[in-house]
Amino acid sequence: MAKIKIKQIKSKIGAPIDQKRTLLALGLHKISQEVEVEDNPSIRGMIRKVHHLVTVVE
Repeated sequence: MAKIKIKQIKSKIGAPIDQKRTLLALGLHKISQEVEVEDNPSIRGMIRKVHHLVTVVE
């Protein structure tokens, strides 16, 4: 499968607990951190949930 890179661009401070847990599930802990994950529908759904805190780096 294809891989995508996700970068955290904003702080999770003040975000609801479910969004904080979604960031942790994606492997993001700090601002400007990038992770490479498999591109599948569940990951896309997680990105959609926290789209205001992350960006997809191509």
